[in-house]
Amino acid sequence: MRVDLFDYFLPADRIAQQPRDRGTSRLLVLDRRTGQISHRSFAEFPALLEPGDLLVRNDVRVFPARLYGRDPNGRLVELLLLTARDTERRRWLALSRPGRRAKVGRNIHFEEGITARVESIVDGQREVLFDQPLSPPLLERLGHVPLPPYIRRGGGAPDRAEDREAYQTVYAREPLAVAAPTAGLHFTSQVLSQIREKRVAIADLTLAVGAGTFKPVTVEEIEDHRLDPEGVSFPGLTAAGIAETKGRRGRVIAVGTTVTRALEAAVRQPGGFDVSAGRRFDTDLFITPGFEFRVVDALLTNFHLPRSTLLMLVCAFAGRDRVLAAYAEAIRQGYLFYSYGDAMFIA
Repeated sequence: MRVDLFDYFLPADRIAQQPRDRGTSRLLVLDRRTGQISHRSFAEFPALLEPGDLLVRNDVRVFPARLYGRDPNGRLVELLLLTARDTERRRWLALSRPGRRAKVGRNIHFEEGITARVESIVDGQREVLFDQPLSPPLLERLGHVPLPPYIRRGGGAPDRAEDREAYQTVYAREPLAVAAPTAGLHFTSQVLSQIREKRVAIADLTLAVGAGTFKPVTVEEIEDHRLDPEGVSFPGLTAAGIAETKGRRGRVIAVGTTVTRALEAAVRQPGGFDVSAGRRFDTDLFITPGFEFRVVDALLTNFHLPRSTLLMLVCAFAGRDRVLAAYAEAIRQGYLFYSYGDAMFIA
């Protein structure tokens, strides 16, 4: 299937640049069987749920993964930390921009007298060794919010103080991600309480969203694209909740594409769901039209970039024609797109 089948035109002024108060976004509701569209506010989302539904969230936390340093000639170097390679948190995999300033053997100097040496480069990723551990408190001081490239901050600022809170879900826990599971950004504690009051259960899993979520699809056929593996922690309680919900024919509702991938990957693991102890695994599952969904019955998501793997997943779930028609309607109605944008509920 050609990648250009998932293209669409989005005016630049429809890309949300600023965070808004949580829970105040708009919500487009799409019936994936009929293609019918309705327009709501996210505050109405609990009313769209039914007693006995199970809402599954990604509770990963975004860490301040973007660092700015200087090469030996004093030139600016940006590092996007991906994952720690040792328990001491000195050795990291990272992406660099511009890459020519982070060659093997070169030192990069950061604030507080910290230095990192580029040890190796494999497939564009640098392995860098810091001269001291990057503890969470130190990262909080040195690092910046790894905002997506389509969010632009004026005045040379890579992020703002409000992004530290806004680019994080209210239920975020373990700091493993370099990108937010953005469908979850809409939730407030009040909305979550309303959902529980409707006798809708809430379960969590953790998918460590990596830089691959920003990786453009550069091939012509989607079958030639590969996703970078991402780690998943799948608790036994979540697996048990899904099994119980499915057993009584309730709906499993995924909060975002990361949850969808984690759920559909977990059920395909040897032995399926482990309801006793859960499991940890890596997944590079690429969901495209024609995919057989075994777990997810409804999907809450944001509006995604043209030609992106996230848009392909949504099209696999609801049908390409219906999704692109809904996107066209959202553009006509003035919805905002991408991470800080409005939401879409597909059931």
